[in-house]
Amino acid sequence: MSDKVKFLYYALWIMHPLLEAGIAFFMLRRGLFRQFKFFFAYILTQLATFAVLFPAFFWRGTSTLFYLYWGCNAISVTCGFLVIHEVFVDMFKVFHTLRDLGTVLFKWAGLVMLLVAGVVSVSANSPHMPPWIQAIITSQRCVRIIQVGMVMFLLFFAQYVGVSRKQHSFGIALGFGSFAVIELILICSWVGDHLGDPWMSIINMTAYNASLTLWLSYVVVKRPVRDSSRSLLQPQRWEQSLSDIHHPLPPDSLIPMFEGMVDRALSRTIPPNGQPFAEGAAASAGGRGTGSFSIGRLTPKK
Repeated sequence: MSDKVKFLYYALWIMHPLLEAGIAFFMLRRGLFRQFKFFFAYILTQLATFAVLFPAFFWRGTSTLFYLYWGCNAISVTCGFLVIHEVFVDMFKVFHTLRDLGTVLFKWAGLVMLLVAGVVSVSANSPHMPPWIQAIITSQRCVRIIQVGMVMFLLFFAQYVGVSRKQHSFGIALGFGSFAVIELILICSWVGDHLGDPWMSIINMTAYNASLTLWLSYVVVKRPVRDSSRSLLQPQRWEQSLSDIHHPLPPDSLIPMFEGMVDRALSRTIPPNGQPFAEGAAASAGGRGTGSFSIGRLTPKK
């Protein structure tokens, strides 16, 4: 690695904690750490990771950096998955049934991700990589794919759930998704021997700095809240359909409704004195003949 490339490498790496510190500061100032607890924990985790890894990076020839790197990577993957769920809950917070369904699906996705990571780590049998590292890498790729899917969902279906592109949840998901796309492309290039170090690390850090800059712009500027007055017919139909499935009506629930309809119909045909309209009309006709009658004659005498 030449001196210019090394300088660029360190400059990009040092920008991480500077941008992350700015994000943490404005989240504390605007109270966003209460709304996005896992995202705030993710930022703090990244700051702690830099504080641990950057000094250990100069301890070449030891295994300290190796275990620290992969341990911090496992924590970052876990926080990244929790942030996805947090963004999903924020998007569907006005649709309680859809939010509960999404929470169940995320739990199953996490379980499947752990099972896939375990199977891959056991079946890999790589002499150059321990099984637990294989599990971390597989989990990381699964999380990146989910993050890309979340961004695609927001780009195409944000208007159906009333999410504005100026909201914080949209910016968080967009930052994770864009970085996930770049990282997955770099992984494919590395597997196919199209790109190697140090440029792979430089491109990866540049993409992450771009995501940090995006997050910083979203927390610095005050963003609008969800427009609750906007009519969202389609997600409301989804919400109602899931509520009906979750809380079905009893089989005999139509009987009281029909009984009430009959009672209301009978009450309208009987006047307050208890004499039906038909009997009053017949009595009036008998006293005045069978000629034409007006509406006023149907009114019972008081």
